[in-house]
Amino acid sequence: MNTKEALKKLAKQTRKAAASEAYATALKLPIRRGTVLYESFSGNGMLCNPEALFHELNTRPDTKHLRHIWVLASFEDYAETIKRYRGDRGVRFVKYRSPAYFSALARSEYLVNNATFPWEFMKRPGQTYVNAWHGTPLKKMGYDVEGGAADTRNIVRNFVQADYLVAGNERMRDMYMRAYRMTNIFEGAVLQCGYPRIDRQLVTDTDRALANTVLADVGITLDGRKTVIYAPTWKGASFYAPANDAAMLLGTVNELESRLGAGYQVLLKVHQTVYRAAGSMPEAAGRLVPNALPTNVLLGLTDVLITDYSSVFYDFLATGRPVAFHIPDLEDYEEKRGTYDGPQALPGPVTRTTDELATRILGFAGEEDGPWRERYESARREFTALEDGTSSSRVVDQVFLGKEQRGTLRGHADGRESMLLYLGGMFSNGITASALNLLNNIDYERYDVSVFYSYSRNSDRQKNAELIDPRARQFPRQGGLNATFAERARYKKQLEAGLESGRDHRATPDPVWDREWHRCFGDSRFDYIVDFSGYGPFWDFILLRGKAKMHTIWLHNDLMSDSRRNVHGKLTMKRHLESVFTTYQNFDRLVSVSADLADVNREHLGAFAAKDKFVSAVNTIDEVRVQRMTAEPAGDDSVTLDSPHLADALKRLAVQFGPEVLQNQVSRAAALALHFPAEDGHKTTFVTVGRMSPEKNQERLIRAFAKVHATYPDTRLMLIGSGPLQPSLRSVAAGLGIQRDVVFTGLQNNPYILMKNADCFVLSSDYEGQPMVILEARTLGLPIITTAFGSVGSAVPPGVGLIVDRDVDALAAGMESYLLDGVPVQPFDPDAYNSDAMDQFYRAIGARAVDKAVAS
Repeated sequence: MNTKEALKKLAKQTRKAAASEAYATALKLPIRRGTVLYESFSGNGMLCNPEALFHELNTRPDTKHLRHIWVLASFEDYAETIKRYRGDRGVRFVKYRSPAYFSALARSEYLVNNATFPWEFMKRPGQTYVNAWHGTPLKKMGYDVEGGAADTRNIVRNFVQADYLVAGNERMRDMYMRAYRMTNIFEGAVLQCGYPRIDRQLVTDTDRALANTVLADVGITLDGRKTVIYAPTWKGASFYAPANDAAMLLGTVNELESRLGAGYQVLLKVHQTVYRAAGSMPEAAGRLVPNALPTNVLLGLTDVLITDYSSVFYDFLATGRPVAFHIPDLEDYEEKRGTYDGPQALPGPVTRTTDELATRILGFAGEEDGPWRERYESARREFTALEDGTSSSRVVDQVFLGKEQRGTLRGHADGRESMLLYLGGMFSNGITASALNLLNNIDYERYDVSVFYSYSRNSDRQKNAELIDPRARQFPRQGGLNATFAERARYKKQLEAGLESGRDHRATPDPVWDREWHRCFGDSRFDYIVDFSGYGPFWDFILLRGKAKMHTIWLHNDLMSDSRRNVHGKLTMKRHLESVFTTYQNFDRLVSVSADLADVNREHLGAFAAKDKFVSAVNTIDEVRVQRMTAEPAGDDSVTLDSPHLADALKRLAVQFGPEVLQNQVSRAAALALHFPAEDGHKTTFVTVGRMSPEKNQERLIRAFAKVHATYPDTRLMLIGSGPLQPSLRSVAAGLGIQRDVVFTGLQNNPYILMKNADCFVLSSDYEGQPMVILEARTLGLPIITTAFGSVGSAVPPGVGLIVDRDVDALAAGMESYLLDGVPVQPFDPDAYNSDAMDQFYRAIGARAVDKAVAS
């Protein structure tokens, strides 16, 4: 990192720390009763549902006592908006992410948003949060987007903190409950009583005067011609090149107006993302509708709407006027994002070219009974049946005056019990593999599952996060604790020292950790809370603040030995683990990953918790994934290529077999060619997999292999993985003169293909929890040789493999036994194993104690 980048990073960290300090300080001050904070699209104007609710509250006599605070991203860009309310003492403005903003966010009694508040946000007791999302979705949303879980992280966090989610129709409610997974965790009410912003389409004389003034300021006059509004959304990819979008859209508007002729005026209404770029272009004058004009007031003055995937057309249906859908990139967008309604279901004609679009608009007058009319009327009934012009009034009556409205829906449970699992750091290691396997085996018809982990842009961690079972709800933690500098000093000391003996962290008030629980999970409740990682006190201090029937923590290893692990002269885990040990008194169960390991941990850690808390549950295995990653492609794989060019050949292969199959086979061939080179011939390959750290003791394995290799030169040793000891292990191999026959592969995305092509799996650990890699090796049918660590029986039962003493000579003798006589390999039934493992898991977290149906 160069000096400029370092300074930029420091400035960003300083701003974040200042924001946290300002917000945490304000959270200690009393709430200002009667204040309403409005935020629309992170301050991009007075827009959408927040503007409609503000308009209702600011004009009704029974809510005149309220004071209003609007969030704006820039006072310069919205100077006209501020000027409009200069004489109104009940309205003021704060700049997004300024100290005044965080003060208002912390102290306003009512909070209204159409998107999300930032990561610092945490709703306080005594605040009421209304989230009126920005439109009925046509584009797929949330978990309906393939791989979209991580992108929902701040949205889900906002929704679970809301007291009210506003829905204009059943699809909106379905979006909240299903697409954003609010079922079972949302404690507030859904207000399915119409969409406030659609009320603004009933344009009053005051609204019309406002529209004329705002439009005149940018050179637009509504002069009696038919008004056509082109209102596309942004496509996702173009988010990063808004200027390109703007130029293209303005070109479409100009071309369309010229083709429609003198009776039509075509204006452009762009997404907030594109607005700044479009506004800076000279050709936008007289074309671009300013953000300062509420969109739905504009729609009320519109004769024909053109859009693509924008939800604005659902609003416009309430007018009964025609909509055209201009979608030149339909196939591309369907592939990348997807929509709920295909083009055949849209309530209007779908066009690809400007010529076609102009023809359809000119024909609207004679198409009252056109082929799209039936779809139009059906969509009006489905999406705008509640739009009678009083939706804002109903929301205000419910939220601000406490008058229960029809369409107020409470209770969003489906009968499943809920569990929250903290997965750990999501690095490629045994805990992550075990967590992912577990998530693939949970019964989702019986349990509603949420997972918690630290969000990261690290490629390895993101790759593992993408493997989380899509049926699980994700809470990727982003942002930091809302704490003052003084509170930070206190909680850091608390993390280092741990909990004092006898302290019930679950029952003792603690503002910092309570705030963090609510920042992450809002008002959500869970039946079972599980720290599946078990290595970080920070996460335990958060998890123990949640209310649950049972709190459990996993012990994946001999943790006392882990706390004493020495890496290059440093006890790298001592401080954190000793703090974790002090939290054991507050957990209901301490779950080791084998019965033998539970005995070890009970003996070593019995001073920190009652001995009857120490139980066990073995890890599951994802046999399907292991086999899939080593499988040959199915079907006829014969192909004849006459292309002289590699690029062309690969393109043809991708067409015939599909890009994913081709990519897998290329990766497979590359890995085998690199690590099993043809020039080596066939050598008996011993393979091990694991992090290169002291407890794995790969040095013992290398020294044992040296003894074997001296007698059996057609052998080699393959070490898959990485870690802090890798350089020293390479030196050991070089010092023994066997560096050519000891292969260090590094971390592998697909270690299974290398394991499957090896001959015998060897593990040389001093201690383990339950080594998943042995189960994976058994799944692949490999013979197993392992040292006799305390929990070895959980993975290598009697009659399976060869267990030897933990010394070089014994391990060498075991490897020689394989070369001479073989090692017993017993069939492994992963389905039966997993069934038993899941039964142990449910019992360990306490689910079986309350779930009689499963227990029977």
